Amino acid sequence: MLKFVMTFTYSNASWARMIKMPEDRSVAVAALLEHFHGSLESIYWEVENTAAHVVADLPDSVSAAAAMTAAIKTGAFKDIQVHEVLTPQQFQDVVALAQSSEGVYRPPGTGAIDRDV
Repeated sequence: MLKFVMTFTYSNASWARMIKMPEDRSVAVAALLEHFHGSLESIYWEVENTAAHVVADLPDSVSAAAAMTAAIKTGAFKDIQVHEVLTPQQFQDVVALAQSSEGVYRPPGTGAIDRDV
């Protein structure tokens, strides 16, 4: 499973509905993620902004995009952002893989710069 952080910025109307009828939003979020064969790790609300941050496991980026699309179509959110995040081990793998490319890629125009020196 891949790990995603999703930020949902609620609309003013959504806040009005939540204040009028409070409920545990994590139940709805978990159900949506489970529909796409994922799971909810945690959900947090920002103090500064009208947003919620969801940490979720999903099988792939297509599932993450589908979850985002299903949520945004409701009109409850002004904005949704989805970011795949890496574990410390995955990040180390990225760095090692990047190191393996040493000397493979030359930035555009390097040859012209080398000739001028």
